Amino acid sequence: MKQRVLITGGAHGIGKASAQRCVAEGYEVLIIDQTGDGIRADLSCPDQTAEALEKALKTGPITRLLNNVGTVEAASAQEQTLAQFDRVIALNLRCAMQCTQALIPGMTDAGFGRIVSIASRAALGKTLRSAYAASKAGLIGLSRVWALELGRLGITSNVIGPGPIATELFKQANPADSPRTKQILDNIPVGRMGEPEDVAAAVAFFMREDSAFVTGQVLYVCGGAGVGGVAT
Repeated sequence: MKQRVLITGGAHGIGKASAQRCVAEGYEVLIIDQTGDGIRADLSCPDQTAEALEKALKTGPITRLLNNVGTVEAASAQEQTLAQFDRVIALNLRCAMQCTQALIPGMTDAGFGRIVSIASRAALGKTLRSAYAASKAGLIGLSRVWALELGRLGITSNVIGPGPIATELFKQANPADSPRTKQILDNIPVGRMGEPEDVAAAVAFFMREDSAFVTGQVLYVCGGAGVGGVAT
């Protein structure tokens, strides 16, 4: 029987590339997203998230989870509205907690689990990203706690912090004609934007059985931008 992976926000971008990579690795992939062919749900809504998780778990436990879904509400600290802040926290952070809690019992019974969460280099600080940076920093904190609490159960928890990746979300939040966007691209040592497949390769590493001794870690997939320069 194939081992199962649940991916939130798996219809596009990093989630889609990760789903394709997981299929290539031999896993059965389940996707929850607002669009696409998987289970449809607005993951910013706790009730819809709960219903989607119930559907995903009906056919058995899921021992691998990719907390990928996310959104950006770009605004300065003075202009970030509380409604925007709440939306970002709900989708980027609360959803990860809810999905992880739902899957832990099955992972515990199996004595095996892999939790991978997609954060961002923006967790280190970036202008116009109060809500987004807070949610991604929170995701890193959650993941480190999970690593401590779940390690003896055979469950690992790790984080990937992508740098500038050529997704629709990045393009919407970073207009091509913006000086900030040019500064971001000029600060990538490898000289190119990342692709969703670059992140999917890191996801595949953390998902493997033989990655059992790696937990509580943050891997920045950023083309070397993490060595210096500004967060992306």
